[in-house]
Amino acid sequence: MDAPLSPASPATLPTVAVVGLGTMGTGIAEVLARAGREVIGIDISEAAAKQAVAALEASTARAVRRERLTEDERRDVLARFRTFTDLQAAADADLVIEVAPESYEIKQQIFRDLDAVVRPETILATGTNALSVTRLAADSARPERVLGLHFFNPAPAMKLVEVVSSVLTAPTAVAAVTDLAVELGKEPVAVGDRPGFVADGLLFGYLNQAAAMYEAKYASREDIDAAMKLGCGLPMGPLALLDLIGIDTARTVLDAMYTESHDRLHAPAPVLKQLSEAGLTGRKSGRGFYTYAEPGSSEVVRDTLTPLAGEVVDGARTIRSVGVAGSGTMASGIAEVFAKAGYDVVLAARSEEKAEKAKSRIGKSLSRSVDKGRMTAEAAAQTLDRITPAGSYDAFSDVDLALEAVAEDLEIKQQLFGTLDKVCKPGAVLATTTSSLPVVACARATSRPQDVIGMHFFNPAPAMKLVEVVRTVLTGDDVHATVREVCTKIRKHPVDCGDRAGFIVNALLFPYLNNAIKMVQEHYATLDDIDAAMRLGGGYPMGPFELLDVVGLDVSLAIEKVLHREFRDPGLAPAPLLEHLVAAGCLGRKTGRGFREYARR
Repeated sequence: MDAPLSPASPATLPTVAVVGLGTMGTGIAEVLARAGREVIGIDISEAAAKQAVAALEASTARAVRRERLTEDERRDVLARFRTFTDLQAAADADLVIEVAPESYEIKQQIFRDLDAVVRPETILATGTNALSVTRLAADSARPERVLGLHFFNPAPAMKLVEVVSSVLTAPTAVAAVTDLAVELGKEPVAVGDRPGFVADGLLFGYLNQAAAMYEAKYASREDIDAAMKLGCGLPMGPLALLDLIGIDTARTVLDAMYTESHDRLHAPAPVLKQLSEAGLTGRKSGRGFYTYAEPGSSEVVRDTLTPLAGEVVDGARTIRSVGVAGSGTMASGIAEVFAKAGYDVVLAARSEEKAEKAKSRIGKSLSRSVDKGRMTAEAAAQTLDRITPAGSYDAFSDVDLALEAVAEDLEIKQQLFGTLDKVCKPGAVLATTTSSLPVVACARATSRPQDVIGMHFFNPAPAMKLVEVVRTVLTGDDVHATVREVCTKIRKHPVDCGDRAGFIVNALLFPYLNNAIKMVQEHYATLDDIDAAMRLGGGYPMGPFELLDVVGLDVSLAIEKVLHREFRDPGLAPAPLLEHLVAAGCLGRKTGRGFREYARR
């Protein structure tokens, strides 16, 4: 039976004990002390306790310098934080948050010891992100008072807190901790008990796939990280993030997730075990996927895998004029990018009218840039003058680079490459902007497969910096060198990858989106909570359902099917809910309804 909670005055849960004063425990203690709570910091290591006090002194001193705290407020914060090396100090706490190492044995011992120390009404919270809250609660003498309270690192800055209930947790305990999170200025998300919860449950599968991609030597660590930062707007690349989290920690979380899901996407990539067992655990050890100036440093230093800066590209062909095939948003965006960079562009479509319409769209885009002060009216006029619309691909007879951006249909693209093979001069580079189809199938539609390559731009092309440069087994070295040089000249960031489904970005992005759909399908969490968790806990610019509705559910389903067909992994099979919505014509913003409903324009 649920014991009554202590009166919530002057604030919800006024005295809080934090057990474990590592980076996360110290951060949580700071959040609590700055929000007016009496904080009892407990760690078996006296050195860790002293370090926590020093960290709080340093961070509050910075806050005073930045005028976010007064000196008097700082003194009050420091006075509210006391440290001890004995759990007995938690006797008067209204809430105890343990942030000990991710080990059942360690955490269970802490909970057993706390049972003998704290008051009957005290709430016990675990900060785990990998272990079962239910299992920890069941081992306690007061399972109804045990729950999960998962902060994100760094705790003072990150807004998300996952409040994790087991089947044993009393609703009053959940309500009290949720109210506390709100009073701390955090955004609580209620979730059930399963490894990884929402944010890490989605994040770690994605990180694992990135590690496996690197291990397979599909792309370099720098290119994988740049692709996800520039292609998805993420604050960090996945391999750099693994180094920050700790490769050993990531392996522990993934092990726990795999034990429950048996999904191969959660089975830790072997490279995580190899690095962990070698002691190369990331920033904290000074080396993980990258090498750092010293243990604990964020400064990446050169090692044997670091590419040479400003590498000279040998054997590149000269590109003066460019042909862009297509009349849609992507084709006009790419034409605008090349024209802005000074190239003469032929924009060809199936009719003169479509080509003129595409050029008109570019004119409007350039006018917006002028209005925003990004370019002068003269520069905009010169850019538009470099674009020649054409109603036939015969106009590509003299271009040095022909780039198609037509419908994502292999038969249509193959027919177009057959046409380009006939009309383009010898030595012209032929490129496809496909995001999911095999580039080599386009190459085989020509008599010169060595001249064919993938250039996957991201939408909107004028704004997005990334281009995935996709070599087939037949692509010539000089063609690859040419395209990389061109990307630099048009101020894009090229990343190299091989010709397989999804390339880098979509191969990592869409399984993550699919897993988010499965969470909703299984009634684990709501759309709003999942979107909030990934924006606030993962630093994503959009939650997965916001993004799915923007991309289009039909497009997303097509990419999921391509990935599943290529890799034959059951975990990549499209979520049935996605297939049902597409069958019902709910395709996202473009139809007014996807995962959410939108006002008709």
